[in-house]
Amino acid sequence: MKQKLSEQELMGQAPIGTAVAQMAIPSIISQLVTIVYNMADTFFVGQTGDSLQVAAVSLTNPCFIFMMAVANVLGMGGSALLSASLGAKNEERARRTSAFVLYGSIIAGVIIAAVLLIFQNPILRLFGADKTTIGFARSYVRWIAVGAPFIIWSAAASFVVRSAGASKEAMIGNMIGTIANIILDPIFISVWHKGAGGAAIATTLGNIMASVYYIWYFRKHSDILSLKPGDFSLTGALPANLVKTGLPTGLLSALMSVSTIILNQILVAYGNDAVAAIGIVFKANMFIAFFQMGIANGVQPILGYCYGAGNEKRFRTVERYTAKLCIITGSACTALFFIFRTQIIRLFINDKGVIACGVPMLVGYMLSGPFIGILFLIMDCLQSVEKPFPATILSVLRQGVILIPLLYILNAVAGFNGVILGQSITDYITIALAIVMWKKARKSLGKKPQARED
Repeated sequence: MKQKLSEQELMGQAPIGTAVAQMAIPSIISQLVTIVYNMADTFFVGQTGDSLQVAAVSLTNPCFIFMMAVANVLGMGGSALLSASLGAKNEERARRTSAFVLYGSIIAGVIIAAVLLIFQNPILRLFGADKTTIGFARSYVRWIAVGAPFIIWSAAASFVVRSAGASKEAMIGNMIGTIANIILDPIFISVWHKGAGGAAIATTLGNIMASVYYIWYFRKHSDILSLKPGDFSLTGALPANLVKTGLPTGLLSALMSVSTIILNQILVAYGNDAVAAIGIVFKANMFIAFFQMGIANGVQPILGYCYGAGNEKRFRTVERYTAKLCIITGSACTALFFIFRTQIIRLFINDKGVIACGVPMLVGYMLSGPFIGILFLIMDCLQSVEKPFPATILSVLRQGVILIPLLYILNAVAGFNGVILGQSITDYITIALAIVMWKKARKSLGKKPQARED
C-alpha cells in the first residue's frame, strides 16, 4: 500500500500534476463554495420578487467586500509568510504568523463593526441608497456589522490552514459556513419574513460556525498553527512583513469596494433595476474569476515552499502548468456563461427590467474571463517570492487608478453600454502590465531567502 505523502513532501517533492491537483482542487471547491455563499443572499432575497430589496443588498455589498479585503490582507499575507517559513524549516515564525492572523482578525472586525454601527446612515447614503432602499439596506448592514470579527477570521483562517498543506480542511471550513447560510437564508427571509436583514443574520451565523471549526482545528489537529496569545505581537518585523505581503490581495478587494460604490452611484441614474442587476451580475461573474483564483491560490503554498527551499526549477514548472490550467478553465467557464446568460439573470429574479439590464452587463463583465486567471497567478507568484510591491501596484491599477476614471469616461462617452465594459477593458490592461512586471521579478527565483529575525 502506497504511503500517503506528508504535507511538506507534497509541496516539495510530489509530481507537479499530483501536487497541483491535491492543493488546487480543494481550493477551487472552497472558492466555489464562497461563490455560492455570496450568491445565496442575493438569490433568496430575489425570490421575494422585490427588486428594491435586491438593490439594497447590492448597495451594501461594499461592506462585505471591505471585510474580505481585510481578511485577504491577513490571510494571504499570513499564507505567504507561513508557507515560506515551512520551506525554510522555521516553525517558530510559522506559529507567530498564525497567531497574528487570529488576533488581527478579531481586532479589525471589532473596529469595522463599530464604524458601521455608528455611521450607518451616512455610509449607506454614500453607497447610493435612497429613501426607497435605505430601510432595507440598514437592516442588512446592522447584522453584517455584528458578524464582522467572525467574517474576517473565518476567511483569513482558510488561507492559513491551506498554507500549512491542509487544503481539504480549509475547504471543510468554507463549506460549513456556506451550507449553514444556504439553510438559514430561506428560513430567515421567507419563513420569518426578515427580508434583507434575514439574509445578513444567516451570513453572520454561518461565519460564526466556520470560525468555531477553525479554532477547533488549530487546537486539535495542528502543531504548527497557534492560538496562544503569547505568540501574538504587534512589535517586530513580522506584522509589517505580513501586512505588506498580503496588501496586494487586500487592496484588490478594498478597491473593489470603492469601485463598486462608484459604479452603484453611476448606475443609480439608470434606475434601481440597473442597481439590482449589477448586484446579480457581480456575483454571477464571480464564478469565472473565483474559479481561476481558486487554482492560483491553491498552488500558492507550493510556490512559497519552493521559493523558501530555493527550488527554482520546481517553482517555474508549477507556474507554467498553472497558467495553462487557468486559461483552459477560464475559457470554458466564459463560454458556458455566454450561452446561458439570460437564464443566469432570471435564476436570481424574474423581473423584466432587471433582466433587460443584467444580460448585457453580464456579457460585458465576462469578456476578460478567459485570461483573468493569469493576473491572479502572477500576483500569487509575486507574493510567494516576497515581492509584494509590484503586486500591490497591479491591485491599485485594476480596481482603482485605471478602473475608476475609466468608468466616468465611458459613462460620459457611451452611457450605460460603456460603463458595463469598464471592468473587462481594465482587466486586459492590467494583465499585460502584470506579465511585464513578473518577467522582471523572476530574477529573484534563484536566491534562497535569508533567515529572518522577525
